[in-house]
Amino acid sequence: MPIEHRSPYTVSVIIPTYNAGPETETLLKSLWNQTLPPHEIIVIDSSSTDGTAERARKNGAKVYVIDQSDFDHGGTRNYAVTMASGEILVFMTQDAVPNHERMLEELTKPLLENPKIGCAYGRQIAKSDANVLERLSRLHNYPEHSYLKDQNNIPRMGIKTFFCSNVCSAIRKDTFIQLGRFPEPVIFNEDLFFAAKCVLSGYAVAYVAEAEVLHSHNYSLKQQFKRYFDNGVSMRMNEWIYPFSSVGREGSHLLKMQFRKLMRSRAWNWIPALLVDSAAKFIGYQLGKNYRKLPQFLTMRFSMHRRILIKLQSVNGNGMSMKG
Repeated sequence: MPIEHRSPYTVSVIIPTYNAGPETETLLKSLWNQTLPPHEIIVIDSSSTDGTAERARKNGAKVYVIDQSDFDHGGTRNYAVTMASGEILVFMTQDAVPNHERMLEELTKPLLENPKIGCAYGRQIAKSDANVLERLSRLHNYPEHSYLKDQNNIPRMGIKTFFCSNVCSAIRKDTFIQLGRFPEPVIFNEDLFFAAKCVLSGYAVAYVAEAEVLHSHNYSLKQQFKRYFDNGVSMRMNEWIYPFSSVGREGSHLLKMQFRKLMRSRAWNWIPALLVDSAAKFIGYQLGKNYRKLPQFLTMRFSMHRRILIKLQSVNGNGMSMKG
């Protein structure tokens, strides 16, 4: 439950939920017990059937319930912001738990220390049940050392310059509003698109390795394919960011790192799984980029978020989504 505290700034934590289960209580208690406790926790629940909303209320969160069909990665978070009164917005997901009590303090610190930082995101550490490939993926995308990214990084890093994750991110509310909030509707990458707007507007993006959360998934091949299909669709629908795309090169970097680590540790039995997993991602992404050439029934079958895709196609009849 919330505790009395004094801090130099107020933090609103925003968490979209759907059937989050008993872990909801664990997450909320961990957040309230931070060295920088949040001013408020806002839960936007997509009509859960397992008591998620009730658990959240009992643990001090402000809960707003929406229809499951109304969920949208950008729009739902934008809706939550209209209820937020904190000076800093922290976006989290229901399946990420702070790894220590200083997470919120560390995550928000760069925003207060440097006005040129538009947004910050934390380090994701694989959970104890994560498989080898997932652990290596987290190590690649979330290293041990913090760093800043700005326009100077674009020639070398490409779209990786804009990489950010709403699993654990922080943005000043005034900056969020100034830059036009998250795009909506959006099927994937709302965090990357906002970070891109930050960088292209002259701000920097901070990766904060000291702000640790436990978060990982053991995706099946089907799930990987669908996730990367939606990723490809999302990139193609946002042509303003597409020229920066270097997803293929970043994917090859990850594949090479995973392969080397498996060879060095003599985990040869994982190499076939690595190759098949990488193929599922690559094929899914390439098909997503070319979704306009696919029959409608295949597009719906390949997508992980069919409702959002339908909404996107109805809002943007030409399949395009604008920058803001």
